[in-house]
Amino acid sequence: MTAVRFQVVAVSAALALCTAMTSPVLAQKKYDSGASDTEIKIGNIMPYSGPASAYAAIGRTEEAYFNKINAEGGINGRKIKFISYDDGYSPPKTVEQARKLVESDGVLLIFGSLGTSTNGAIRKYMNEKKVPQLFVASGASKWNDPKQYPWTMGWQPSYASEARIYAKYIMKEKPDAKIGLLYQNDDFGKDYLRGLKQGLGPKASMIVLEDSYDTSEPAIDEHVVKLKASGADVFISITTPKFAAQAIKKAAEINWHPVHIISNVSASVGGVLEPAGLEVSQGILSATYAKDGSDPQWNADDGMKKFYNFLAQYAPKANKLDAGVVFGYAAAQTMVKVLQMCGDDLTRENVMRQAASIRDFAPDTLLPGIKINTAPDNFAPIEQLQMMRFKGKKWELFGDVISSEVNH
Repeated sequence: MTAVRFQVVAVSAALALCTAMTSPVLAQKKYDSGASDTEIKIGNIMPYSGPASAYAAIGRTEEAYFNKINAEGGINGRKIKFISYDDGYSPPKTVEQARKLVESDGVLLIFGSLGTSTNGAIRKYMNEKKVPQLFVASGASKWNDPKQYPWTMGWQPSYASEARIYAKYIMKEKPDAKIGLLYQNDDFGKDYLRGLKQGLGPKASMIVLEDSYDTSEPAIDEHVVKLKASGADVFISITTPKFAAQAIKKAAEINWHPVHIISNVSASVGGVLEPAGLEVSQGILSATYAKDGSDPQWNADDGMKKFYNFLAQYAPKANKLDAGVVFGYAAAQTMVKVLQMCGDDLTRENVMRQAASIRDFAPDTLLPGIKINTAPDNFAPIEQLQMMRFKGKKWELFGDVISSEVNH
């Protein structure tokens, strides 16, 4: 009897081994909450209402891009279920929505949520729960901290990276500059300030005045007057759109014509330069990493052709002139790339592992030469930008793509 039982067990084991050998994919499928044979649940939090609702275009574009992927068969046969909630740009609301996504909806990860203070409010929670907080839509440097926050990763160039690029530009083009700085008195402004000083290194003494303003101030005219009086011939305006427009206008009013650099977040033609006045905005400098959907120079570009086709088919109401639409498309493309890299191992741990091993990935709407690279000790996917100058009614790119690495 024992021998017969042994034979049956042996045959069963052999059959099991054969099955495993002939279908390795089945044997390797691994899922965490939010993933299955048919679906991948992705959470997202956006300001669809409130003071930052202009950025809602990012979330809507991402949803449209995932619809496109689903229409084409999904990711390795799985459809994306994109669950996007409104937080009104209010950190307590962000916390509430993140808990809902993780604990009620059971998403695999939270992707592309917008804002520095809002994402800051959920970072500890996401890391305690070990749920990926991927490709945060904010340029704060703090998203690149894999040691302390291994479940949180940024996407766009950090404010400090951008400022280091301005430092490189100034040292090369105007080595005897006297720099006047106007910065917002918060994490956003201080990040830029830190990056600029890192970039200038031993030449940080070129800064003749650092002046900060609070967002509660109705106008910043007196700050601009003070900066002119300092003798500065380079004016770096680390300001959000409303204040950037005021600074451009006031500098023109007091007949101050320094080399004027504005932060990328305020480089909107419609939102900043038109309100300030296109005539007085001529020659202003900034830096960028994405193609401009309104610029005809990209009409024959293969990547932008794909982008325009996507808009026509999946987001006909989207405004191609809105930088948020270009941003949302490239961020969603990066998310899809990571999920494709995951194969059939859709665990949260593997999602982070793949997100931290992207090599030279170039989304369609990023500038030529700018590629996404990450590593286990580098959670800053984009670290290159190109300088641009405002001329006529649009920005003109010039020079080479510049890396933000410090090389004193």
